[in-house]
Amino acid sequence: MSDSRNAPDASQPPHTPGVPVRHTRAKGEPRFPDGPKADPAGSHFERRIRSFQPRRSRVTAGQADALQRLWPKWGLDIDGQQVIDFGELFGNANPVVLEIGFGMGEATARMAAADPGTNILAVDVHTPGQGNLLALADQGGLPNIRVGNGDAIILLREMLAPDSLDGLRVYFPDPWPKKRHHKRRLIQPEFLSLAATRLRPGAIVHCATDWEPYAEQMLEVLTAHPDFENTQADGGFAPRPDYRPLTRFEGQGLDKGHVVNDLLFRRVQR
Repeated sequence: MSDSRNAPDASQPPHTPGVPVRHTRAKGEPRFPDGPKADPAGSHFERRIRSFQPRRSRVTAGQADALQRLWPKWGLDIDGQQVIDFGELFGNANPVVLEIGFGMGEATARMAAADPGTNILAVDVHTPGQGNLLALADQGGLPNIRVGNGDAIILLREMLAPDSLDGLRVYFPDPWPKKRHHKRRLIQPEFLSLAATRLRPGAIVHCATDWEPYAEQMLEVLTAHPDFENTQADGGFAPRPDYRPLTRFEGQGLDKGHVVNDLLFRRVQR
């Protein structure tokens, strides 16, 4: 029996196998109807200086397919409208680590594969990266990954319960190198105070950067914060732990003489 919904559209030119299909969207039509929203929180929350800039660069056919197919299953729009039940989100009671900013997701996928007993809520605003991480999770059979789309501050403040996180990872955040932009850097006292309310005592905050002035600022801000203590006895930077993979881009930077600094701080009970 034929299905008219699946019949080819005679008004459209025939598709050549192996050539990506270009979909022309009508004005106002969402880019990915079943995927991440362009602005999930909308105007519900106050305007403030952001530590990120949304990037809607080119999405490959594979990334687009993953966004359409897997977002309803593994995606989360950060709209600030409800508190997340991690047991419901992941389907288990395993510890949850929040990763803010994951790029294209290769390191996240490798960490999830190496530690299947830990759930990772990975948040970013880069659409191609979201699609790429979903594809990697699907290809690798990694059910311990969920991909969040939107503002991590709204997620922490509005959508996470107190003491619900077992770790926080911030790898290679935008360093905002110009002095007038330093206020946009994520690792600030106010951010750490908010994060502390969502991290259980003993949870680890792990930051890494290849921008040395930002590394020094991170170390200064974390050291001064009463809710965190350095895991390093000398009060300095930490060796890169084995669980944080050396990415291709990081390796290229090291080959050029860049210095990568890791910081490992523990959430303490006041």
